[in-house]
Amino acid sequence: MEFRTQAHWQAEAHQLKPETRLFIEGDYREAVAGERFASINPATNATLAEVSRARDADVNMAVVAARASFEAGVWSQQPPAARKAVLLKLASLMEQHSEELALLETLDTGKPIRHSLRDDIPGAVRCIRWYAEAVDKIYGEIAPTGPDALALVSREPIGVVAAIVPWNFPLLLACWKLGPALAAGNSVILKPSEKSPLSAIRLAALAKEAGLPDGVLNVLPGFGHEAGKALALHEDVDCLTFTGSTGVGRLLLEYAGRSNMKRVWLEAGGKSANIVFADCPDLAKAARASAAGIFYNQGQVCIAGTRLLVESSIKDAFMAELKKAAEAFKPKDPLDPSSTMGTLIDSDHHGSVCRYIAEGLKDGAVLGLDGRDQAGNFIGPTVLEQVNPHMTVSREEIFGPVLAVTAFEHESEAVRLANDSQYGLGAGLWTSDLRRAHRLARQLKAGSVFINNYNDGDMTVPFGGVKQSGNGRDKSLHAFDKFTELKTTWLALD
Repeated sequence: MEFRTQAHWQAEAHQLKPETRLFIEGDYREAVAGERFASINPATNATLAEVSRARDADVNMAVVAARASFEAGVWSQQPPAARKAVLLKLASLMEQHSEELALLETLDTGKPIRHSLRDDIPGAVRCIRWYAEAVDKIYGEIAPTGPDALALVSREPIGVVAAIVPWNFPLLLACWKLGPALAAGNSVILKPSEKSPLSAIRLAALAKEAGLPDGVLNVLPGFGHEAGKALALHEDVDCLTFTGSTGVGRLLLEYAGRSNMKRVWLEAGGKSANIVFADCPDLAKAARASAAGIFYNQGQVCIAGTRLLVESSIKDAFMAELKKAAEAFKPKDPLDPSSTMGTLIDSDHHGSVCRYIAEGLKDGAVLGLDGRDQAGNFIGPTVLEQVNPHMTVSREEIFGPVLAVTAFEHESEAVRLANDSQYGLGAGLWTSDLRRAHRLARQLKAGSVFINNYNDGDMTVPFGGVKQSGNGRDKSLHAFDKFTELKTTWLALD
């Protein structure tokens, strides 16, 4: 893959004039109130653009457009093969514009351009392409009735879907929602985070160019407590899908209950444990994967392996390998293609992460690596050792490059520590014992368990959590369950 040069990306950034308006019923338009908010480049704290700010009136217009397109059947009643063709074209257009989309992503979030080009945009393209290819290969069912009846079980699109997505992987996570929702025939209103709206706004034009009918995809940049709340309370939204914090997830469930009991699917917070046993087959490999599991994307990953549980007998040897692996992550200008670590999303979040580190040290943790000696919104790899499970840094989601390390003596203690959390998104397990691997995979309370890897996977497997990490699943064919309704048709044959 060609990553070009820092000078190239700086020149492209200087010339960039991103679209900043709402996208409703096939057209870009200003917000009804004419208000705007600043989209900030976290690497410089400079304003990238002033973006239209959606509020209640804009939300209502988008819902009306989405409902009209759904009821008209311009998308919902199209044959699956026709929807497939449009989504495949969208994936190809995204691929053609991958450098533009990657630059928008890096400028808006502070992540390295290398990662945007290599991971985020190709991942988004693969997602749309995967669901396009899947949609005409899903069959209904015939129930095993007696000879006097025929019972058909079919899937139908649920209707108007609101998708609220976060800022850490803006386009990728948007496509995790859009892929199955659009493939199933729904009309969608996408609300990107106010901290990273630009790639979603650009995606809308590509979707129209691909042939998606007007009103089927609407994009509303705005704030969660305004546009997001209005979508969650709207009586004509049938389904709400969300990735973000557990606290906001609770609010969305409340809003759904106060309105029309819309379906709510949540992929929320995490505090995932990564367990390294003394019989780990390759300590260096485990250390590299553990470092990437917490320091990649500056630790702003819901399934990050934020808690390292390491067997006492190998703790010193493993920590030496981990610190060596952490050297691969050095904060640098995100537009430098050699950069492996960018900035945190903004100064407020930078302050929050620093406060967590300080609180951990006050509670008795020992600093193994300190990444706070950086300018601006940068924080490098940070390791807190001798963390006990009652410390705040072991229990709350920090969402930064901060690893909490706890030693354990026995397998049962490792499982107890791993499960001692309100969250249940992921868990890692490093061992040469196949029986232990299978045994613990069943015992760990997590939506995904990674054995001798951390956070591997592809579009074929579901992604989501248990407990307060949410419900429902993104990715795989199982994602269609969120955006379709099952219908039974019973025919009497006697």
